[in-house]
Amino acid sequence: MAGPSRFRLISCAVFQRELSIALGLTPNLVDPEFLEISLHEQPEILRAAVQARVNAVSEYRNPSGKAYDAILLGYGLCGNGLAGLEARGIPLVLPRAHDCCTILLGSRSEFLARFGESLSAPWSSTGYFERGTSGFRDSDEARSMGIGQSYATLVEEYGEENAAYVWETLHPDSKDGVLRYIELEETAALGHAETLRARAAAEGKEFLLLHGSSRLLAGLVAGDWDRTEYLFVPPGARIQPLWDHERIFDAV
Repeated sequence: MAGPSRFRLISCAVFQRELSIALGLTPNLVDPEFLEISLHEQPEILRAAVQARVNAVSEYRNPSGKAYDAILLGYGLCGNGLAGLEARGIPLVLPRAHDCCTILLGSRSEFLARFGESLSAPWSSTGYFERGTSGFRDSDEARSMGIGQSYATLVEEYGEENAAYVWETLHPDSKDGVLRYIELEETAALGHAETLRARAAAEGKEFLLLHGSSRLLAGLVAGDWDRTEYLFVPPGARIQPLWDHERIFDAV
C-alpha cells in the first residue's frame, strides 16, 4: 500500500491560518511556505517571486534523494500574476480561481453569486484583516477580466456588447457603501467579523457577512484534485490564462 504523498506548498499568507488547519488534518507530508500578501500589488513581482521558489523547490532532494511529488500553490490567477508561471521538474497544482476571494468562498459559482454584479467590490477576511495593509482587498478577478483597461481595449478583446457589460460591472456609478467579510467556520471565533460590523455601523455603512468554505484549500493539501476545480501543470508547461469564469487558465 502506497504511503502518503510528499508536497511542497507555496502560498499567499492570506491563507496562513486556514491552510495551517488543513495541514494538521491531511495524511500527506506537506512542507509549507507563505509569501507576503503585498506581492499581489505588482503582478510581475508576484510572478517572479513564485517562479523563483518553484525553481528552487524543483532542485531540492531530501536526504534520501527523493523529490516532492508536487508543488501546491495557494494562489489563483491573481490579477494575472501567475500567468506564464512554468513548472520545472515537478508538477504544479493550484485551484481554478481568479483570486483568493473565490478560494475562500469555496467555488467559482459562489463567487459569481456573491460578486457577479460587482467584480471589483472590496472585501475582507481573516488573512487580510490580520496581515493586509488596509484590511481589505479588491477582487483580482476584476483585474484579470479587464479592470484598468480602456474601453477601446475591452471592445477589441470582448466585442462591443460584452465590453459594455464588463465596463459597467467594473465601473459602477455609485460608491460602494458595503463592508463585506468572508468568514470561515474554522476562524470565526477570532471575532474579526464583529469588529468589522462595528466599524460599518460607525461609518454608516452596510455590513455583509459572507459564509466561506475551506474545501478548496483542504482538497489542495489532501491531493483531492478534481480537474474541474484544480489545474495540474506538468513539468515544462506554463500557466496560460483563459479569462473566463469556468476554467480560468490552462497548462500549455
